[in-house]
Amino acid sequence: MSRTLSRRSLLKTSAAAATALAAPNYIRARNANEKLNVAIIGAGGRGAANLNGVASENIVALCDVSAPAVEKAAEKHTSARKFTDFRKLFEQPKTFDAVVVSTCEHTHAFATLLALQHGKHVYCEKPLTHNIWEARVIREAAAKTKLATQMGTQIHAEDNYRRVVELIQTGAVGPVREVHVWVGRAWGLQSAEEAKANKDILFVTERPKDDVRPPAGLDWELWLGPAPARPFNPVYVPGPKWYRWWDFGNGTMSDLGSHWNDLPFWALKLKAPTAVAANGPKPHPELAPASMQAVYEFPARGDMPAVKMTWHQGSFKPPQWTEKKIPQWGSGVLFVGDNGMLLSDYSKYLLLPEKRFADFVRPKPFIEKSKGHYAEWIHACKTGAPTTCNFEYAGWLTESNHLGNVAFRVGKRLEWDAEKMKATNCPDADPFIRREYRKGWQLV
Repeated sequence: MSRTLSRRSLLKTSAAAATALAAPNYIRARNANEKLNVAIIGAGGRGAANLNGVASENIVALCDVSAPAVEKAAEKHTSARKFTDFRKLFEQPKTFDAVVVSTCEHTHAFATLLALQHGKHVYCEKPLTHNIWEARVIREAAAKTKLATQMGTQIHAEDNYRRVVELIQTGAVGPVREVHVWVGRAWGLQSAEEAKANKDILFVTERPKDDVRPPAGLDWELWLGPAPARPFNPVYVPGPKWYRWWDFGNGTMSDLGSHWNDLPFWALKLKAPTAVAANGPKPHPELAPASMQAVYEFPARGDMPAVKMTWHQGSFKPPQWTEKKIPQWGSGVLFVGDNGMLLSDYSKYLLLPEKRFADFVRPKPFIEKSKGHYAEWIHACKTGAPTTCNFEYAGWLTESNHLGNVAFRVGKRLEWDAEKMKATNCPDADPFIRREYRKGWQLV
């Protein structure tokens, strides 16, 4: 495929997008048993897993900047059309109903917005976008449609999170004013000894200066997309090596934060913090840290009091953990309420102290069991039913996660005005809230 679009192609794509946005919102009426025509953008790595998750439908298009990834996927989906540039895919929008976006983080927003503009249902791998401004653009664009949207936070569909949400929202531990979230993964900028101990998949401390030939079949210019140009090097691909580089990802915070911060966001009905501060090693201009900490301050919501949520990554842990007042789980979420604590991970939870809750009667489940994260989205595409990780919910979660990284990179406690999307006390944060794109790439 050509690396650039012709002027005629660009005009055609823009006109189609404008028509889609101007048209009345609607959900295509279809029989629930009728299969969707799905286009896959990003077919290798996480894309291969997501493709498998929607393989019950008609896979009509496969797109990836890596030709081998497309060919591998095409072995099973033999009739699917093949693309390298996802922008070319949208020149024939009538050939598909829905899109699954599994590109690298720095191009999520570009593929997702095109899908929304063309009236396509969208499933986007987490994190939803590369920065706060992009998350706001996507959330607001989705709100103008009646399309089915879902961010790929698969744990959200499991029963354990539902039971925790029910317990918190029915007051099992009383009002919650403090939450701790920690993840054991420590990938990113660190010493060689730390990288080995933490089982990091890569050790690197600076941008490579040598120019290495890209592997056969990889269109490096398209892989870079809107990011600043740089020579290929194997420290960037295959994924998830790229996620530690600020130009392409946002480290563990935006990756695992999408899963772990999801639980307090859901249970406590969080949206936008009023302030956030972070600490850790000295910020690096190129690389996200292996270990860091971010402290969020959220205002009261209805009858729920203001709450402080602390993210602990890598070597950072909650005081209750380091003082061995709770089980030493490698990763977890700890809700600290006025009447007790609730500790959870992906698959299990505990009410603490256990003796106090020995006779506790848990509420009857009231959150409906999920059809499955992919099945929920597919069902929504066909029927107009709601999804639980739609872009309204996921957009706010993504903004908050990114804000923790912004506070870390500027090294200052940020006073956050969510409506204006502005750190009112720190103009130095602006470049991290919204980035400049490489020539030839524009989101809106």
